[in-house]
Amino acid sequence: MSDSSPLPPVRLHTEAELARDALSTPLLSRAARLARWAGPDTRVDAGGGLVDEQLPAAVEALGLSGDDAAADASEAWRVAVDAGLVEVVDEDEGTVTAGADLALLTGGSPQDVLAVWLSAVETVLADASVPDLDGLVDEEGEVDLSALDWDPAGEAEFLDGVLGNLYLLTAGEDTPGAPVPLPALAASVIVPSDMGEPTNDVLEQVSDAMMRLDDQFRMLEPVGFVAYQPVDEALMADADEEPAAPVDDTDVSRYGMVRLTPLGLYGMRARLMEAGYEAPAVGDLADKGADALLDGTAEFPPGAAQAETEQWLQRRESLAAARELLAAARGSDAGAPLRRLRCQQALSLVGASAEPALREVLDDAELGGLARVWLTEHGAADVPAPSEAMVYWLTIDTVAAQLSAEGNSEELRALVEGLARQHGGFFDAVWRVDHPATADVLEAMGRLHPDKKVAKEARKAAFKARSQQGG
Repeated sequence: MSDSSPLPPVRLHTEAELARDALSTPLLSRAARLARWAGPDTRVDAGGGLVDEQLPAAVEALGLSGDDAAADASEAWRVAVDAGLVEVVDEDEGTVTAGADLALLTGGSPQDVLAVWLSAVETVLADASVPDLDGLVDEEGEVDLSALDWDPAGEAEFLDGVLGNLYLLTAGEDTPGAPVPLPALAASVIVPSDMGEPTNDVLEQVSDAMMRLDDQFRMLEPVGFVAYQPVDEALMADADEEPAAPVDDTDVSRYGMVRLTPLGLYGMRARLMEAGYEAPAVGDLADKGADALLDGTAEFPPGAAQAETEQWLQRRESLAAARELLAAARGSDAGAPLRRLRCQQALSLVGASAEPALREVLDDAELGGLARVWLTEHGAADVPAPSEAMVYWLTIDTVAAQLSAEGNSEELRALVEGLARQHGGFFDAVWRVDHPATADVLEAMGRLHPDKKVAKEARKAAFKARSQQGG
């Protein structure tokens, strides 16, 4: 994920809901139980981990069983220490006591609980960046680090990059929260964006990355960061072995599926913001002025912009909100057309009680057109017809806003074709419109219109408009 990439706004659950989710995650709940279980006889080693002799009692306290029981208990204890649920009193003696943050899980605010959970996440992420050491133990039971090809910073950067891309995909407008196939996620950080067909070497790197991510996501699931469907074990079986049951080679879910949970989305946003990214969330602008709302939602996808605007309007009386929005929509700067478009969209959510505010701007050169549109759509009486100059000005303003919002989209192309078709002599008149974006809009129409003759007319009109503006 590029440092300059604009991050899409995310829709977060309330902090109260997220805090409840955090408390119910297997790893944090185990860590809290161990913190309450620990007593005067509990002993830890130099690194703060439970001594081997006490692991069986910790396993029993957690009600764990199976081959991974001791490892799960050890991890829960490590989280308890790192998250401040347990405090080492005497490093030489290895004694512990309840940490100051343990009480926050039952008596703290939702923000307090989430802060503890974030500490647990950092512990798991650090552990997930450590490679499997089982195959590196020598005959004397020591880890042979010389045989370990491991770059700690590089491994952490790789996992951060994967999670950053997962954040972008999870926050997407089309399918927010939809599971992402593991091969696609691995490829997003391995395959260069300008590479057409991946080489065999690159495909092998993607395959290796998938295996690493399979282990890492298995570790991140118990802390509630991701929901993960692991890679089908049959895919990792020896080629000579017969599968236990018929398999569907076209089923991409067999290769692993992952998504950030609502809790993980919150946690990932917190990490991105700490790293210096601007990571907006729907609701951030609810207590700010209309100018901040219109500018802030300018680059939002439509659904997020509407959700943000709805929250903003909920805190205000309709008439006052309409007046504030209209005042903020004025301007001749490059961003003004898009502000007016967002204003128009926001006003569509306001009831009939806002009518006086719209009537107040009927004679305004910049707002009179959109005011007439709103009044007509709401069935108001005695709406004065717009002048031809106002119609053309509003047309330029609307197309300029669409260019800012969508670029050369198919919707804009259809709008351009419709304008040229419906208005005879359109280009002969529109180049005279006193709007800062007139020349730019006409140049865009020349690019977008499929009819060469019409496109040429648009370019000629653009030249006249720019000459008139002294450019």
